Amino acid sequence: MRKGKIAVIAVVVLAAVFVVYMVSGSGNSGGNTKKNITMWVHYSKDDPEGKAMVKNIALFNKTNGKGYHATVQYIPRSSSGGGYEDKINAALNSNSLPDVMTLDGPNTAAYAKSKIIQPVGKYIKNKQDILPSILSQGTYKNKLYAVGYSESGVGIYYNKKMFKEAGISDSELPSLSKSWNWDQFTEIAKKLKDHFNRPAIDLQLNDHSEWSLYSFAPFIWSAGGKITNAAGTKAEGVFDSKQTQTAFTFLQNLVKNGYTTISPIQEGFQTGKYPMLMSGSWAIQELNTSYKNIDYGILPYPVSPKTGKLVSPTGSWQYAMSASTSKPEAAGALVNFLTETAQMYRTAMANTVLPARKSVSKKMLTKVSATMEFLIQQNLKSGHSRPVLVNYPQVSRTFADAVTKATYYKQNPNIADLLKSEAKTIQSYLK
Repeated sequence: MRKGKIAVIAVVVLAAVFVVYMVSGSGNSGGNTKKNITMWVHYSKDDPEGKAMVKNIALFNKTNGKGYHATVQYIPRSSSGGGYEDKINAALNSNSLPDVMTLDGPNTAAYAKSKIIQPVGKYIKNKQDILPSILSQGTYKNKLYAVGYSESGVGIYYNKKMFKEAGISDSELPSLSKSWNWDQFTEIAKKLKDHFNRPAIDLQLNDHSEWSLYSFAPFIWSAGGKITNAAGTKAEGVFDSKQTQTAFTFLQNLVKNGYTTISPIQEGFQTGKYPMLMSGSWAIQELNTSYKNIDYGILPYPVSPKTGKLVSPTGSWQYAMSASTSKPEAAGALVNFLTETAQMYRTAMANTVLPARKSVSKKMLTKVSATMEFLIQQNLKSGHSRPVLVNYPQVSRTFADAVTKATYYKQNPNIADLLKSEAKTIQSYLK
């Protein structure tokens, strides 16, 4: 999942559209025969991901053994999520969805509940090889509706030179088997701030989008807290729990003590201004290409001192089968093929993303950089998917509001009161 793609777009379709869509029955969904199927994807044919898809589709058409022929329409998303989602919504109005489509992980519940997509689990082979986080993000009401073809992850990038200048030795650094807890992380942040007289880390707190829930929810999960209950029906008494309060207090204190900032310098880490940066796997290519003078490493998420549990964020785009397809066998075969080891490996290597299967992880570990290897290992050890909720976009926005309000510590000094209010807001979106 690349920066700019951590944006969950609400399924902006009126209930009346869903009614029209379902009453009108099966659409054209893929041509004039039972063998021809159509697929829509959210990226360009010329992107690395698109080029990998071209190869994967050509191979499917050549080797499926049943005469299925897939055709892909490439519909790039805009930075605000337009383009692709606009096309999906228009297709709902005209009952012209493709047989197979891509969708972002947290939108699974909304698409499934609205009967835009249908369960695909029975067509997917070797599910035990798929990462639990991928199965979790694609599951709604105990049925697998979508299968992620790549993963994502976040780590703490650090400037090796600045760490040494501040007197932080390699022996003090954490590892996947022994992470810093929040207190230890705070001590390091203080040492860096005192030495350089500037914030120690850019947490990207100026990004009030999906980044907030995606990157900061692991602190809650590490503390033993939750955003909602397991059924996704309750936030009051859950989001405002004492465990969640400790996570938000940790974040608030980082701002209060000047260890991070709500208004970071643009590309501050990349230009040597900040010793640390919280970011995802997409930062690797940027650093290696445009900021070669930065000698950097990567560290795991800091953990709750009470639990010591390492948790890291996951989630990305998936393949799903439309509810209106008249060719479920062919569509299911395509989704299964695209999520097999060989095709996932081709896509992950071309697009510099984390793998969604254990077998792909094993293949990639010997081919990628040490930083990417670290993120793959962290994902395997601690990956946690975001909650699957029908009104996820609204919940995500409320979570981002809670983070923002917590960072304005003078206006919101009482975390318990803040979370009680935000939990009430989240509750209003749960069904």
